[in-house]
Amino acid sequence: MRLPGTRYQEHGWEHVRKLLGRCSLAVFPGLPMEALLDEGRRQDALDDYLDAMAVQLRAPRHLAQAAMPGNSYGDTAGELACALLFELRVQPACWDSLCMAVTAEHARHGAFWRTEAGGAMLRKKANDMYAVLRDKADADACQAATGHPCSANRMYTYRMLDMAYADIARVFANWRHCEAQVADILDRAPGGMLIEARQMQSIADCRAEWVIRWSASLERHTGKAGPLHTRSKRFASLKNQPEAIAAMLQEIGGYEALSSNMDALGAARRDEGEAALWLEDYWRVLAESEAAEAAGTSDPEELLEAPEPDLLDCLLAPPDGGLPHDDGDEDDGEADAVDAAVTEDAPEDDVSHSPSLIDREEPGAAGPVAAILAGVSLPVRLAVYHALLGPRDDSYPDAWIDSATGELPALRHLADLDGISMPTLRKRRNEAMARLRHVAASGAFGKGRM
Repeated sequence: MRLPGTRYQEHGWEHVRKLLGRCSLAVFPGLPMEALLDEGRRQDALDDYLDAMAVQLRAPRHLAQAAMPGNSYGDTAGELACALLFELRVQPACWDSLCMAVTAEHARHGAFWRTEAGGAMLRKKANDMYAVLRDKADADACQAATGHPCSANRMYTYRMLDMAYADIARVFANWRHCEAQVADILDRAPGGMLIEARQMQSIADCRAEWVIRWSASLERHTGKAGPLHTRSKRFASLKNQPEAIAAMLQEIGGYEALSSNMDALGAARRDEGEAALWLEDYWRVLAESEAAEAAGTSDPEELLEAPEPDLLDCLLAPPDGGLPHDDGDEDDGEADAVDAAVTEDAPEDDVSHSPSLIDREEPGAAGPVAAILAGVSLPVRLAVYHALLGPRDDSYPDAWIDSATGELPALRHLADLDGISMPTLRKRRNEAMARLRHVAASGAFGKGRM
C-alpha cells in the first residue's frame, strides 16, 4: 500500500521487521534489563539500545537481510530499519510502552529474560513496539505531505482496507471455487461469471459494501471473525460508515494510480539516460574516427568485416538469374559467363528452386540454390528443405506436400521415393547441406545479402 509520505506500508516491511527483530534479539542480552524496570533509568537504557542496534544493523551477518528491498521508492530494508530505529528518539512513548510491557511481564514471571524462552518474548515485544512506531512515523509523514490529519490508528485502518481489497480480489478471481462467499459479498444468489471481477481493476473500484459484507462472511467461511466484526472496538464503528470506507478506498487508489505513473516516468527516464550514454559513445567514436582519418593514422584493418551469411538466409535469398557476387574487382564479362554457365546447368523443373521463392521467380528462372544442388534428386532436396525449413512451410508447392499430413513426406517415405536406404538419404542430404554451407562461406551468395 502506498500513501503520500509513507515508507513502511509496503511488502518490504516484512524484511524490515525481521531485521529489527533479529538485531534486538542479539542486543537485549547485553543490556542491563533491570534499567527498563526503573523509570529513571529508561533513557539511559534507550541510549545503550540505540548504540548497540546501530552496530548490529551493520554487522556482516545481517548484510544480506539489510540489502533486501524495503519499498518501491528504492529504500533497502537496512536503510528503513536504521531510520525507524532512530525514530525512537522522536517517539519516546514507544520505548516507554516496551519498558512497561517488560515491567508487567516481570511482575508476573520475574526475570523472564533469563529463561529459555526469554529471548523470544523480548523479540515479540520489540516487534510490537516497531509495529506501532512505523504507523506513527508514517502517519506524521502523511500528514506533513497532505496537510490532512492522520493518526497511527487511521494508518492501521488504511492497511486493513488494503488487505480487505486484496482478499476480495482473490475471492473474485477464484469465484468458481468460492461461489458461496462471492454470493455473500455481492448479496445475490450464486452462479454465473462475475462482471465485478473484471470491473475491479484497482482498490479504487472496490465498493464499501463489499468490504463490510466480506468482513461479515469471514466467520462463516474461515471460522474467524472479520476485522469489522470482532469484539475489538478499533473498527466497531467503521462497519456502520460505508461513506468513510469508500473515501479511504478512493484515497489509497488515487495515490497508487499517481505513484504508478511516477514509476512509468522513472522507467522512461532510465531509458532516456541509457540513450544519452549511447549517443555520447557514438559521437565520441565518430569524432575519434574522423580525427584519425584527417591525421592519416586510421587503420583499414580495424574495420569490422561483414558477418558471414547464414545458411538459411542463403537458402531464402531472392534469386537474380545466377549467383550474385559482391566482389567489385571481378570482371563483368567473367561474372556473366559464370552466371550463364550456372543457368545452363540448372534443371528446368520448378521443384529445383528454393521453396520460399517458388511464387516469386519467373517461369524457367533458376535460383542459386537450384544451381548448387544441380544433380541432386528431388527427394534429397526435399530432405534438405525438411532439415532447414521444417516439414511445414507456406511456401512449399502442393506437389511436394503429402495430402494426408499437409507436410513434406517423412524421411523414410523420401528414401522409398528415391529407391535408397535411410542412411544413404541422410548421407546425401548432409552432403548437399555441406555444399550449401561451403558456398555460403565462400561468399558466392553475397555477404549480408537477403
